[in-house]
Amino acid sequence: MANVIIVLVLVVIVLIFLKSTRKHMKGESSCCGGGGEIYQALEDKKLDNPIIKEKVFKIKGMTCQHCVANVTRAINAIEGVSSQVNLKKEEAHVVYDRDVDDQVIISAVKQAGYDVI
Repeated sequence: MANVIIVLVLVVIVLIFLKSTRKHMKGESSCCGGGGEIYQALEDKKLDNPIIKEKVFKIKGMTCQHCVANVTRAINAIEGVSSQVNLKKEEAHVVYDRDVDDQVIISAVKQAGYDVI
């Protein structure tokens, strides 16, 4: 009888884990210190000059809207660039109003804790 109880407890724990993991992978959980609140869209950064270049960076390691906000803030902190980050596509669309080396953007994303491929 004790074995049956232990097995049932383990099954319940596994089901809870699987449900949580599914939400996490779909970007619906409060991971990464996100706190579970609904994120409002970050305000688009306005560039001072006309756009002279656009580039898409593939970002790995984002799992939720909190991650998207972290990557967006990291890129938008760079003078002369503005970004829109898409969790489902795992990419950042970056526009430039001046010549900025791609390594500066890659470094900012990596410092925020994500990988650029």
